[in-house]
Amino acid sequence: MIDAVGLSKKFGNRTLWQSVNFTVRQGEMLALTGPSGSGKSTLLNCLGLLEKPTSGVIHCQGEEVTAFRRGEIQKFRRSKLGYLFQSYALIENATILENMEVAVKPRRWLRNKSNAAIAEALDRVGMAGRSEEMIHHLSGGEQQRVALARIMVQQPALILADEPTGALDSANAAMVVDTLRDMSKTGCAVVIATHDADVSDRCDDVFALTESSSATLP
Repeated sequence: MIDAVGLSKKFGNRTLWQSVNFTVRQGEMLALTGPSGSGKSTLLNCLGLLEKPTSGVIHCQGEEVTAFRRGEIQKFRRSKLGYLFQSYALIENATILENMEVAVKPRRWLRNKSNAAIAEALDRVGMAGRSEEMIHHLSGGEQQRVALARIMVQQPALILADEPTGALDSANAAMVVDTLRDMSKTGCAVVIATHDADVSDRCDDVFALTESSSATLP
């Protein structure tokens, strides 16, 4: 699904990481681990084409996505990528349903079955019957549940999750990881940046970033 080959990232004279090489296949979950400041979120952003690596290439389903132009990047994000942010990235002054519909609009193949897909996803994360509630009335755990349901509706080929359990209690954290695992079983690839050993233990592989410069598989 996704191959990172010889990736490095520099900010001025500082090398955040270098010689990054890994592969995540369909149906697999990979944990990106490392201390604070080691560049987990930055690497995740490079995989999602939100940032560019200083050197190296990223392939997704055989395409060199690091060579994409703006239009191709937008198409990639719209058609293949699901991003689960630690900050939830929801529209706070909108309802749960309106936030879910945002995920459906760019995906034409979902529009005819969007109502059923949204209802099923909200039920899966324990938010059934609450579609008209405003996002800013929800707790952090509830917002993450909505963000996860939105990913489920998108049906992406690649899911990038940035510390998705960092602000959650154990029950909500377990639900998030269980759902991501279920989605991986349907064939998508999942990459999770995490400092939580319980989360990394649930993944198929772990990729550890060091604090200084290089990255290695443990």
